[in-house]
Amino acid sequence: MCEDECIIGSAADKLEGVRYASLLEGMILAFHCLCGEMDFKSMRRHLLYLIFLALGQLYLFACAQSPQEFGILKGHVTIGPLVPVLREGELDPTPAPEVYAAREVVLFERDGKTEFVHLRIDSNGDYRAELPVGIYVVDINHVGIDIAADLPKEVEITHQGVTRLDIDIDTGIR
Repeated sequence: MCEDECIIGSAADKLEGVRYASLLEGMILAFHCLCGEMDFKSMRRHLLYLIFLALGQLYLFACAQSPQEFGILKGHVTIGPLVPVLREGELDPTPAPEVYAAREVVLFERDGKTEFVHLRIDSNGDYRAELPVGIYVVDINHVGIDIAADLPKEVEITHQGVTRLDIDIDTGIR
């Protein structure tokens, strides 16, 4: 038999002191009311709550958006020169992790002005992001006098597709 104030579940919605964890539990309570195990006042309150709960769930499912489609943007970033002069036969030094950490790939919405997200470059010079399908403008965060000759650039992210954009950052060191 239900008491005047029923508590079912810990993460339940509340209306006039009555709690239910799900629509199913509310229906079970309504059945108890119809079987005469509860007085009319309690039954009316429980049924009113059940109606609110059903309408709320109907609204939630009716307004739910379809799952958003995603694709991948990834690439490799090269940074250089890192020293002003290289002697003949010397190789360019490999950028230290902090050189990559100071720079980011910046994605803008299609207008090229509204920032969408900043992507970190890992210690190997790679970046990767799962993004909603759409068209974005890619640029860098321009540390110091850094420039990237091919940026900003528009890219299209397709559903379950992989878009690759490698970036060459010129530090301006001469």
